[in-house]
Formats: sequence, C-alpha cells, structure tokens
Amino acid sequence: MSIERGSADNSVHLNTMQRSSLNLEVSCPHSLLEVEMVNIAVVGLGWWGKIMVNTLAGSSSVRVVAAVEPNAELGAPLCKEGGIRHYAQLSDALQDPEVEAVILTTPNRFHEEQIVEAAQAGKHVLCEKPLALGLASAERAVEACLRSGVRLGIGHERRFEPPMKMVRQLVADGALGQVLQIEGNFSQNKFLALAPDNWRLSVQEAGCGPMTATGIHLLDLAGSIAGAARAVRATAYNLATGFESGDSASAHVVFDNGVTATINAMLSTPFYSRFAVFGSRGWIEVRDKSHVESPSGWIVTRSTTGDETETIDIPVATPVRENVEAFARAVRGKQSDYPVSLQEMLNTTSLLESVFEAARTGSLVVPRKSDVLARVRT
Repeated sequence: MSIERGSADNSVHLNTMQRSSLNLEVSCPHSLLEVEMVNIAVVGLGWWGKIMVNTLAGSSSVRVVAAVEPNAELGAPLCKEGGIRHYAQLSDALQDPEVEAVILTTPNRFHEEQIVEAAQAGKHVLCEKPLALGLASAERAVEACLRSGVRLGIGHERRFEPPMKMVRQLVADGALGQVLQIEGNFSQNKFLALAPDNWRLSVQEAGCGPMTATGIHLLDLAGSIAGAARAVRATAYNLATGFESGDSASAHVVFDNGVTATINAMLSTPFYSRFAVFGSRGWIEVRDKSHVESPSGWIVTRSTTGDETETIDIPVATPVRENVEAFARAVRGKQSDYPVSLQEMLNTTSLLESVFEAARTGSLVVPRKSDVLARVRT
C-alpha cells in the first residue's frame, strides 16, 4: 500500500480508503493476540490438506501434531517429512490425547459424519467448505458440536482477507450508504487437470460444481453483508468440459432486506476473482491478483459520491492461517469468539442448497431457515 509523505514535516497524508485499511489493521491485531498453542490433526492429505499443513507451519497459535490419510503411500512420507504422526483412520487420531482439534480437508460426503464423530470424541472441528451440501446435514453437524460443547469453524478464509475485512467494515460504518447490490465472480481452471472420476466433478458429491468449489466463498461473503436470503434463481451448464457437475454457474440471490447479489463461477477459464458492493453513497471492488493457493495481494478500487475514484494495492496476507488461528482463539475461549457465527454457516449452507435446486429445476427457490440453534439452546 503506497503512502504519500510530505517533504516538509514528514507528516503522513492518507486518502480515505488507505485510512480505512490502516484502521482495520489496527482494530484487528490478530497476530498480537497470543493464545495457548492448540494441537491439531489435519484429516486428509490431498491438495488442500498438504497446503494446510504447510501454511500452519509458522503459526504461533496452532501446531499440527498429526495427520489422517488412508493412503499410506501418500500420508506416511509427508508425515515423516513434517515430523508429525500419521494415522490411517480418523478414529485413531481421535484417540490421541494430544490432539485437541481436527481440520477436515476431506470430500464433502464425509463432513457430517466426521464432524459428529469428532464432536462426540470431545475434539473441536474446523471443516473445509462446504459445511454440507444440504441444510439438514449441516444442522446435524452443528447440533453435535453444541451438545458436545466443542467449537466449530469453517473454511471460509476469504472473510479473513484484508480487503474483504475493509469492505465489511465500510458497510458496517455506513460509508457506502444503503447497500443495493453485490456482484462476485470466482473462477479458475485447476480442475481441468483432475481425473474424470474425481469426486469434485461429481453431481452427487459436489452438487453444482463451480458454486461448491469457488462460488460458495462469494455466497458467504454476500451473506455476511446482507444476511439471510429469501429467494434464489440459478443456472448451471457444462459448456466446455465433460464435468458432470458443470463448468459454468450463475446465481441471482434476493436477501430478506431486498439487497440482491449476482454470483458467477466457472471451472474452465483461467483464474479470475472479483467482489464488489454497491451502495447509495458509493461502491467498492476487490480484485485478486492470484489464487489463494499462492497469494500475491489485491487491487481495491472505491468510488464515493463527491470524491474521486481511488485505487490501492494491498500486499499479500495469510487468510488461511488467520482463519485457523481465529478458530484456535475460540477453542481457548467460546464459540462466539469465532468471526463466522453458527447461524451464518447454516445460512450459507441453505443458500448453497437452494442454488443447487434452482439450477436443477429452473425454478425460483426459497431458502429454508434453520431453527436448530433455538431448538438446541432451549
């Protein structure tokens, strides 16, 4: 982020958006909030599981002490290299007294079952997105964690990106006025390298593939700003690949407060990511320079009524690690210490399920509202 310095008195002159960025960093000094180290087992050492282990290596809040990988030829060497214990089954890791929490980087079909199993063993859980493909499944997972008194986190690391924190803070402060519309696109072509039978390409295991893989992050961000949804229309097509779950998806969401969001996701075009919020007093747009797998920063543009359009660069950050460290603080504290509420996790799952249904049927779908929190807490 560039800062213009006055030559006469060395005073610092910041434009409006730069001040917002700096204030945000000051108000959220997560790296300075030290907590007792939380010992974690990563479950699943595929593409994302390996990234998770490597990303957490430098953390001062979490320590990966074990990993679960049924494929010994894959898991054993990686664990030996990382100096961590290797287990073939989740049940083995859950019996390890040193393991306090698990991170699930496993196929979607296992999430509910593994969350319930871990919760009943008294282990805290951070689950990769999606929490589940359907709301009923997510409700059972959330209920298991509540009844067992363990914390639940979710792999929505995009909430922890500095520009996304800025967007949400500007909305909360009223700087954009009344929010009107939200637009987002998160696309990539990494799945072109997958085998045709990979679970990520299956309708049964991935639903509407592009929305489950990437678009869900934008559905979650939109919901974090606009709240619960009341209506969804969506399309999903296979236009350029043989992906059973589709390679091009689009959703139009109407939220309870009248705000609308248009979310697009593709799996057959080079990486592209954009998120924008439009309000009655101005708008802000975030563009990623690269995929979160190898982050290189963001370009943020903002326009406010009466002011010139501003553009700034925001340097690389570690949102994946920040998400896990926020989860660790909740482990040492309480569920409400985690920035993504259980209700928001349920709302996003319901919205994702509604996108599947709307794309499948071509009909307007009303997302179901969950009452599991009220039922369990009463």
